[in-house]
Amino acid sequence: MPENATPPYPAPMVKLERLRPDHADALLSFERTNRAYFARFISDRGDTYFAEFAARLKALLAEQEAGVCHFHVILDAEGELIGRVNLVDVTEDGSAVLGYRVAESAAGRGVATAAVAAVCRLAATTYGLTSLTAGASLDNPASRTVLERSGFTAEGETTVGGRPGLAYRLAHL
Repeated sequence: MPENATPPYPAPMVKLERLRPDHADALLSFERTNRAYFARFISDRGDTYFAEFAARLKALLAEQEAGVCHFHVILDAEGELIGRVNLVDVTEDGSAVLGYRVAESAAGRGVATAAVAAVCRLAATTYGLTSLTAGASLDNPASRTVLERSGFTAEGETTVGGRPGLAYRLAHL
């Protein structure tokens, strides 16, 4: 976690695992179960996403293998998949875009903040990244709080899933 970040107290027990083929069933269930919840804050993935999930997962794993993205699932203390946190569009200069989503049942408990802190550590130590960007819609104050607690600084306006939002940057991992 960056020096100026504020960790949640007490920090929830979460574990990140790099996305693997054997996460497929749990990930699809997570996405289906939380579809309406996520659509309140970001654009819906659409029916095609679910109908073509196996092919989509295969494509994501190929991107990860190529090193252009790093996908992770978030597991709770019992091993249940309760979220995702991803680093996408990795560039040669060491930057990437951070994205995350946490199950409605796990929201408000510090899970996203803990997962973002963990992926920031991985970004610096394992993936050799030096900066991250992210966005959060104005109607999602919880996501903006996660980014701010994690040391990200708002840098201007953007759109997130077609909604007005703020662009954030974490310049020093």
